[in-house]
Amino acid sequence: MTIFERTGSASVATGTEDRTIDGRPLVPQDVSLEVPQPFDTVEEERAHRKAKLAGALRIFGKFGFSEGVAGHITVRDPEFPELFWVNSFGMNFRHVRSSDLILVDHEGNVVYGSRPVNRAAFVLHSAIHEARPEVVAAAHSHSVYGKAFSSLGIPLGPLTQDACAFYEDHTLIAEQGGAVVFEVDAGKEFAAAFPTGKAAIHQNHGLFTVGETVDEAAWWFITMERSCQAQLAAMAAGTPIEINHEYASYTRQQTGFPLAGWFQFQPLWQEICRTDPELFD
Repeated sequence: MTIFERTGSASVATGTEDRTIDGRPLVPQDVSLEVPQPFDTVEEERAHRKAKLAGALRIFGKFGFSEGVAGHITVRDPEFPELFWVNSFGMNFRHVRSSDLILVDHEGNVVYGSRPVNRAAFVLHSAIHEARPEVVAAAHSHSVYGKAFSSLGIPLGPLTQDACAFYEDHTLIAEQGGAVVFEVDAGKEFAAAFPTGKAAIHQNHGLFTVGETVDEAAWWFITMERSCQAQLAAMAAGTPIEINHEYASYTRQQTGFPLAGWFQFQPLWQEICRTDPELFD
């Protein structure tokens, strides 16, 4: 059982019905958590996915994950799942609007939009989307701590509750590590080494995360980047003590599933909608 299965009403305590604030009795209430809602039309779902993608890119920019033209987030089109939306080559993360996104096929052709695609974005993300039908969105950037951690050639350790979301659910990939990947076969080799799990550490390159939604993929990237930062700090200070297998596995079950990743992203989404309303343009 997770926190998403524990919401609901509780029994009323005897003798408390006369307590009120603003005329409302202070008794246990029916409560619920926000969850993803279905869409009436594919056009609505496409607009939603594009807005989430633009918002996630702006959040990455706010967190300093951008470096020059490197970095990309992709999401499948809901009507044409063999195509994916992605930020265009050379555009600042902080400026991306829904209307700036381009739609790309698995051959690297821009089929909707007028700006070019980053070849590296096409090669790696296309390979992941093609090899893993369950992956709706994927995220990657040249974030500082992800880059630094990737050079160690080790997996992320279960040092904190946050890091446990990735316990036994991420992959270390050495193939093509450190090289700029332009060839389709190299992308397929990368994807073959990443057949399952929510994240990959590409040696000497950085972090990749995937999810069933943009929200999930973006959140896994953000929290993995911070967990890399925490582990690097702990290793610099001494010898970190890992959480044991039982506790790490339990914590992953409670915090590492798709809906939890989606939900963790919502406060960031609420903030970017308020500060950057033009992202919907």
